[in-house]
Amino acid sequence: ASGAGTRGQELAARRTEAEAEAAALADAPGRLAVARGEALTVLTEAETARTATAESLNRAEQEAQASSRAAREAEHGLAASRESRVRAEGAVAQAEASATDLAQAVAERLNTTPEQLLRDVAVPEPHAQTEAEAARKLERLARERDQMGPVNLAADREAEEVEQRIATLNAERDDLTAAIAKLRGAIGALNREGRERLMACFAEVDRHFQELFTRLFGGGTAHLKMIDSDDPLEAGLEIMASPPGKKLTTLSLLSGGEQALTALSLIFAVFLTNPAPICVLDEVDAPLDDANVNRFCTMLEDIAKETGTRFLVVTHHRLTMARMDRLYGVTMPERGVSRLVSVDLTVAEDFAAPPMAAE
Repeated sequence: ASGAGTRGQELAARRTEAEAEAAALADAPGRLAVARGEALTVLTEAETARTATAESLNRAEQEAQASSRAAREAEHGLAASRESRVRAEGAVAQAEASATDLAQAVAERLNTTPEQLLRDVAVPEPHAQTEAEAARKLERLARERDQMGPVNLAADREAEEVEQRIATLNAERDDLTAAIAKLRGAIGALNREGRERLMACFAEVDRHFQELFTRLFGGGTAHLKMIDSDDPLEAGLEIMASPPGKKLTTLSLLSGGEQALTALSLIFAVFLTNPAPICVLDEVDAPLDDANVNRFCTMLEDIAKETGTRFLVVTHHRLTMARMDRLYGVTMPERGVSRLVSVDLTVAEDFAAPPMAAE
């Protein structure tokens, strides 16, 4: 009664504080609504400014790109014009030098000037055109000769080196082709062996799954089925289950407890294929009712006898704890102090059994 009175006073004090706090916060929604409206207005204005700025930036970037393209085109045109001017100046200089040489040759051989020679000879127009065509042809032939380049005196030796390199590359190609064929053969052998081992393991797991499913459900049938591909290495897995009194269907159409039992059957089917000395189970009996918990514990006892596996089960279910050989738990005899305790149920049953009467 004294503790209840003290508790009542504390609760009254807390109620007073809560009422004061509620009164202080009564007008908070209004202030928050006003602040929210102002924030939305500022946000709208900022969004509008950002949109305008983005449009201006986009136009400026487009104008800058156009200016850059125009500048590049102008630079290309200027470079081409400079090259044309240099070529033209070279041609003019060459023509002037040729004219000077020709004038000297005419003066030495004919003792006259080129202009006087042209007036004396009086070459008709058709011959002048033919001379221009000949000059163009000579220029074209000279250009083709320059494009051909100098004569390569080491061409025979380079050809032999290229042939040797080709022979080496052909040998390496043959080696690579043989290695690829060998590797493909090894991959095929590994795939065949993998399929054989997978099918053997699948058959064993399916057999254990059928036995455990019947044992946990007290009847019914179930099996595993490969789907989506004829190749076991690429196929998927489908669980077909038929609990007692139900039609054969897929795992997704069963209830939660039935799905849990089916999943336990598959897990232990894989476990029985290659048993381990220790197995830890964490809250696997949580979705099961009492009858299914008893079946599950019986299955654990049978598997422990068959394989010698020690099972460590983390559980809060009373029936599961009652079926175990030893219990471990954590208790708190004092506040803030934890202690690990264990109970051997076999020894406890011997202590609990009544003593035998003396003869």
